[in-house]
Amino acid sequence: MKIDIYNHIMPKPYVDMMMKVAPDHADLGKRIRGIPMLVDLDERFRVMDLFGDDYRQILSIPGPPAEVLAGPDVSPDLSRAANDGMAELVDKYPERFPGFTARMPMNNPKAALAELHRAIRDLGAKGIEVYSNAAGKPLDGEEFEPLWAAMAEYDLPIWLHPARGAAFADYPGEEKSKYEIWWTFGWPYETSTAMARWVFSGLFDRYPDIKIIAHHLGAMIPFFEGRVGPGWDQLGSRTSDEDYGAVLKGLKKRPFDYFKMFYADTAVFGSASATRCGLDFFGAGKVVFASDAPFDPEQGPMYIRETIKIIDELDISDADRAAIYHGNAEKLLGLPAN
Repeated sequence: MKIDIYNHIMPKPYVDMMMKVAPDHADLGKRIRGIPMLVDLDERFRVMDLFGDDYRQILSIPGPPAEVLAGPDVSPDLSRAANDGMAELVDKYPERFPGFTARMPMNNPKAALAELHRAIRDLGAKGIEVYSNAAGKPLDGEEFEPLWAAMAEYDLPIWLHPARGAAFADYPGEEKSKYEIWWTFGWPYETSTAMARWVFSGLFDRYPDIKIIAHHLGAMIPFFEGRVGPGWDQLGSRTSDEDYGAVLKGLKKRPFDYFKMFYADTAVFGSASATRCGLDFFGAGKVVFASDAPFDPEQGPMYIRETIKIIDELDISDADRAAIYHGNAEKLLGLPAN
């Protein structure tokens, strides 16, 4: 069994509303037309069938986030359309889609909390997806605390996806990022920053059992293990205008130990070395299979195929391989064990 916990789809009701409320958003129409698997179920099933009848997908909506596409008065409706559309697909094709992760209107925290409860209680969502910033606001802001408290109570995971656009310049004197650096390097930075802000805000002390899946195998964290570990053990030694030493003393653990509490997925665009690095850091018990389909040069099968190839060739036990492919996801999402 293989449960792909991070791949993307755009149900028709969501597409219809998105094109209505954000008709001028750059490149949306081109993106939809250029990647048939996002909207065409026949094409999605064709790709899925390439990997056998034991390949399953947990559905999620791709970016941009609801809070980027619409203002706080409209983003809740857009999120509801997305979640209703995915829930309908899960109900209709349970053998293909064991679940979905709910989209949140993060520029309206009160509505986001209401949608969180509706999506989980009424629609059966297996968790929620949030982006590394909520229309520019950090996730450790007080207005978002009720969301994390609710997810800890439900004991279901939070999917963390990066968010940054070309308007975030590479250098202060420039108007925009060049060469898609905002995506290649900006997205891993975004994910890592959100993780760090959660760690230092004491999130894991308040909710020690909270479950967060960091996209792209924890982004920069595994590679920068030395900076995250011994480096951040010296928090405050490089800063004179704020007492970060007090922050460090206020935590119950080393910063390093909190980063180990995240889960991470295998969506690293077919990189064997990145997979090994992430697995070394988080351990087999905290890594879940994900492809990031269909955003690859073949519009679907490439990332799935290459990720499976890498996992199959890892020098790990069969038990660890099974945990990555399906066992960890079953525990996280409350799915029947296979």
